[in-house]
This record gives sequence, structure tokens and C-alpha cells, in this order.
Amino acid sequence: MEMLKLGINSAILADFNLEHTVNFAAHHGFGCVEVMCWPRDNDDSRRYAGVSHIDIHNLDERKINDIHYILRSANVSISALGYYPNPLDPDPKKSEPGIDHIKELIRAAAKLNVPVVTTFIGRDPAKNIADNLKTFADVWPGIVKVAEENNIKIAIENCPMFFTNDEWPGGKNLAISPAVWTKMFEIIPSRCFGLNYDPSHMVWQMMDEVKPIYQFKDRLHHIHLKDVRVYKDKLDQVGILANPLEYHSPKLPGLGDVNWRGFFAALTDVRYRGPVVIEVEDKAYEANITDVKSAILTSRNYVNQFLG
Repeated sequence: MEMLKLGINSAILADFNLEHTVNFAAHHGFGCVEVMCWPRDNDDSRRYAGVSHIDIHNLDERKINDIHYILRSANVSISALGYYPNPLDPDPKKSEPGIDHIKELIRAAAKLNVPVVTTFIGRDPAKNIADNLKTFADVWPGIVKVAEENNIKIAIENCPMFFTNDEWPGGKNLAISPAVWTKMFEIIPSRCFGLNYDPSHMVWQMMDEVKPIYQFKDRLHHIHLKDVRVYKDKLDQVGILANPLEYHSPKLPGLGDVNWRGFFAALTDVRYRGPVVIEVEDKAYEANITDVKSAILTSRNYVNQFLG
């Protein structure tokens, strides 16, 4: 088994169907795809939300066989089924459908033999971390129980989901730091509950992006490869309490401030064996599908030096 399996997040290929996305991945040397599975009636308007390459509500035996045939023919696997809502939204009309869909996604992953579901914890942006952890302790044990029953891992991305005034002041995802992850894993010690670790979110929060790999090595269920640039001149003007997009921007791996050499050295040190999935959110590469493809291949070419 290869040490690290390079993949892509399907959100960037929103206009392609599953077969086209999987074949694109295979053609360009990727071994896996993190497949986005948002509900069809999703009303989240943010970038990259709402993409659905598998409709999990119509997963009959024929559909499952079709998906397996597509994957087998391309020699590509699904690293995870992904869906990133706000399960702790203070409005139950928003949080409850999100929670239900995560549970459905876990059951779908079991049917498809996909080992991981990637998602967010969620957060009430108006409440502090301690109060959000109380809500987490109410909401999340039930979700994790479904994962345990289906032998599926849940991988929580560490993105604060605080970028603009819409998410002010606390952001829409609680799982922002090692301190919070420690509390999360104390409240829910289940081994199937872990991280979809993205180093870029650590960098703009002024935290070390390599140390958590050692600290949480047993909780690394999925990895996102995304870079970030912190613009020091802008930061000097607005400070860290400004909306984060005022002083940083997502970039392709290698075009930002992440210490990729240290990052991949740490992954190999802790014997991580699993998917490392390129997630493209670089606005410089979004004008058209040619730019999008270029972004994916540029990212691949950069990270390949660490993968062999």
C-alpha cells in the first residue's frame, strides 16, 4: 500500500458528473476523490457549498453497482463523502436538516464501502467556545453513535468558517484549535471521531501547522492540502481581530506560507497512511474550467515532490 494517497476534493469540479470527475482524477494521476454530497435542496449560498456528485437519497443497489463500476474502471477510490453544514446553527430549521443529512451520509458511506465522512462540528457564532461545547455535547454523541454503528470514521475539518461579516464574530465551526479538539475528544472519546486536518487554517490563525500532526496522530482520519497567504502589510493595518479575509487568502499548495516540508515530514513520522486531498479555493484560478484544471495540476505537481 502506498504511504499517502493523493486525491482531489470534488467541489472544484462542480459542473462535472461523478464519472467525469473520477475519470479526470484517474487521467491526471490521482488515486482518490473526496466526493461532495450536499442535499439537492440545499440553500447555502457560500462558495463551494451545494455541490453533489452522489445523491445519497437515491442509493439503490443498481446505483451503488454503477458507482463501484465507475471507480473500478478508473482505479480510483472515494477517500470520503463530504458535506459541510452548520449542525450547531441556533436555528433548528437549519441545524436539524444538517444533522439528519450527516447521519444519512454515514449510512451511505457504509453502503458504498467508503471509510470516512468529512464535515464540520458547526457553531453558534454569537456564543463563546464554552457555551458552544455544551451544545456540542448535546448534539454530537448521537451523530457519532450512528458512525460507530456503521463502522465509519467522521473527520472534522478545522476551518473556523469565519471570513466575512456573515459569520461574525465566532465563525460557524467550533473545531478551530488544538485546545478545542482536546475538549471535543474528552467529551466524545470514540476512536471513530477525528480530524480532517487542513494546515492552512492554522497559519492564518497564527498557530503552528506541524505540531498538531504529532499531538493528534491517532485522530487524523483525512487530510486536506490547501495553502494560505497572510498579507503582512494588510495585517499591520487591520490586526487579527479583523474579518480574516481582510488579511489572508487561500492559495494553491506551494504558493502560500504553509511549511509543506515540515508538514509531510510529520505525516511520515507519525506513519499516517491515508488520503491527502487537494482542495482548491484559490480565487486566482477560478475564471474558467481551464484555470480550474490548471490549479489542480499545479497543486499536484508541487505536492508530488513529497509523495514520490
